[in-house]
Amino acid sequence: MFRFFGPPGTGKTTLLLNMVEEALASNINPHDIAFLAFTKKAATEAKERASLRFKLNLDSDLFYFRTLHSLAYNLLNLSKKDLMQPKHFNELSSLIGFQLNVKRIGEIGEEAPSGVTDHPLLSLINLARLKKTPLHNEYNATEISFTWHEVDYVAQSYDEYKRTRGLLDYTDMLELFVKNSHEICPSFKLCFVDEAQDLSPLQWDIVHALDTKSEKLYVAGDDDQAIYRFAGADPDAFISLDCGAEVLEQSYRIPKVVHNLAAKIAQRIHNRFPKVYKPKEVTGTLTRLYSIQDVDMSQGHWLIMAQANYMLSPLADSLKSQGYLFERNGSRSINAKLSHAVNGWEHLRQGRQVTAPTVETIYSFMSGNGVRVARGKKKLVYEQDQLFDLEELQTNHGLLATTDMIWHEALDKIPPPERAYITALLRRGEKFNAKPRIRLSTIHGTKGGESENVVLFLDLTAAALRTGGDDLHRMFYVGVTRTIDNLYIIEPDDYTRAYNL
Repeated sequence: MFRFFGPPGTGKTTLLLNMVEEALASNINPHDIAFLAFTKKAATEAKERASLRFKLNLDSDLFYFRTLHSLAYNLLNLSKKDLMQPKHFNELSSLIGFQLNVKRIGEIGEEAPSGVTDHPLLSLINLARLKKTPLHNEYNATEISFTWHEVDYVAQSYDEYKRTRGLLDYTDMLELFVKNSHEICPSFKLCFVDEAQDLSPLQWDIVHALDTKSEKLYVAGDDDQAIYRFAGADPDAFISLDCGAEVLEQSYRIPKVVHNLAAKIAQRIHNRFPKVYKPKEVTGTLTRLYSIQDVDMSQGHWLIMAQANYMLSPLADSLKSQGYLFERNGSRSINAKLSHAVNGWEHLRQGRQVTAPTVETIYSFMSGNGVRVARGKKKLVYEQDQLFDLEELQTNHGLLATTDMIWHEALDKIPPPERAYITALLRRGEKFNAKPRIRLSTIHGTKGGESENVVLFLDLTAAALRTGGDDLHRMFYVGVTRTIDNLYIIEPDDYTRAYNL
């Protein structure tokens, strides 16, 4: 085993992908190479890059380019019917008289699951298994609003339910893989594991199992960016590996002033692998402000981060009032269906044709009161790929709205807040279908991202103030190192609730 430590912007993932390409270029069979990533995004990137350069089939040739969960799922020859689904949790709830209904379990299939459920009690049970710690110890370390009796009762009932029905959850998959790795895991000439600082103790067991089946295994990560300890990550395991190591020494992202600030934060981290790396040859800017209203975001790309999601809500409201298009935690500030309807209506007014799905979207925002669209005419009957213009809709499909009606007159079912926001967007000249220049995110939600302009709020939650320590320093280290050019630090009104930066 060999380690690569990749400080922010040094290209550790690119290094691994280049090594993959070199191996393929030297005629190593792609089936003899495994590229395993913590996230589906990283695994897919490696897959697509190798496929494009060497004209390989994404699925058949690059079978071992996937997440750890996906590897276990496939090598164990599982199918969806083998795994716990929402219906099973609902049934378990009824059987034990304890509400365990879940809305989300995570993805399944070729790029199998990354999570467990959205229920806090089940998440706690899963976390203890990922960390390989007694459940009672994990319970004592949390502030979950359940008694120990409830936690223990549900944990035992959950295990019994799965056992009697022959079902598995996602952590069971990992445990089974470790137990049976010698029999089910093929041998590899090369194995790569990315984002190693985010692996849990159970996932590290998989890495060690893979090491015994690989001629060469490389792990890459950065312990200074290990911000998922709350989800079971064990960066100490990465730091303490008894093997060779190389630190990538040149950042291609971070300017000098941001690098100096990041170095000061890194020095506060007690348990870390010592690293020295160079910034890019650009000075950059570092600006400290007391209000984000002093930041001009009318041009360029922006990434705005805070420790907690609720801290971003006032800013989101302000951006809407100013008519900015933005993205928050991966969701656009304007509903896609709504923007589609507004654009579609304006296309009709301009004499252009639109598709049937666009017409249906437009009609969904119109009252059936004999003014905008006739009652009973909202359901279109159409042939595949059929296009409609305004005259056709008025003649044959019940449209009563006319060209003299602008979008908010015709689409009268748009709620007033959204109507006001659309008006502000149009006044600013924002294009609805454009990729937003401004992104709002928690620091945890933007790991791996970057932007030419970064705004970082220093406000802390009460929990962060109580716990602090290395996890807090690592989080703000990740925050400042998303910067390509300009970093803006927003000081809180109450300095006692601020990270000292």
